[in-house]
Amino acid sequence: MGRRRKGRDISGWLIVDKPAGITSTSVVNKVRWALEAKKAGHAGTLDPEATGVLAVALGEATKTVPYITDALKAYRFVVRLGQATNTDDAEGEVIAETDLRPSDDEIKEALHQFVGDVMQVPPQFSAVKIDGERAYKRARDGEEMDIAARPLWVEELVMISRPDADHVELEMTCGKGGYVRSIARDLGEALGCKAHVLRLRRTWSGPFEVSDGLSIDQIDEMAKTPALDAYLKPLEIGLDELPELHTTLDGATKLRNGNPGMVFAKDVEYGDEAWASFDGTPIAVGIYKGGELHPKRVFVQPE
Repeated sequence: MGRRRKGRDISGWLIVDKPAGITSTSVVNKVRWALEAKKAGHAGTLDPEATGVLAVALGEATKTVPYITDALKAYRFVVRLGQATNTDDAEGEVIAETDLRPSDDEIKEALHQFVGDVMQVPPQFSAVKIDGERAYKRARDGEEMDIAARPLWVEELVMISRPDADHVELEMTCGKGGYVRSIARDLGEALGCKAHVLRLRRTWSGPFEVSDGLSIDQIDEMAKTPALDAYLKPLEIGLDELPELHTTLDGATKLRNGNPGMVFAKDVEYGDEAWASFDGTPIAVGIYKGGELHPKRVFVQPE
């Protein structure tokens, strides 16, 4: 028998305004410690030097992480023009430079090619797996890899400001799997001036806003007290993009046992993904089929 994980059976979301200089995994570990939670995970990695929204899921909310990961998210970032680095951000080594500086109009025009359905090559220093090994590990050993381009949906990419000739501030709204560092790198190539990301901040992710985020200092101050629990958001927020269907006590019992349960359908069609609740409590996520929800993920209620 495996060892039982210690901690509280606590479920929900805690939103962190991640500071620079710390990994996303470290933030999750900090939150799990502060809330004494059995289980925690995050919805979408931020690079160590990036800041902003990091949504940490606790307990049963971890089952809703894929829906936040798939949701749109927004980034505000500063691009350094005239220099390319081996990491595509300011942490790397400068590998190319140029004195060419594009005009504001040239930048705005170039941004159009990065909107809509685009193909994007992840940075050499990224968590993409190449032959079973993380790309950044191979890049640290000096290996240069051919990384396949991946599709990305970019909802919007706009110029916010131009502080000086060397810098431009941009804002991007995109779907799952976007690398802001790749956008900066490719923009520099399109403009012929080279570029990398200088600063990056995620301002929102799905239903979560950076204004909802607690700082690491605040988490430390309220650690292991009811005050921190008060900032937990309910797990169903992670299902914000899916329709909610109500069920009966009998339907809830069947769903909790992994079987199809009757639901009251509204604004949902056969084959749609939805979630069921009973008496205000989330029960399961599944596929709606002719008056029933066929569960994919069942939410276990604490004893």
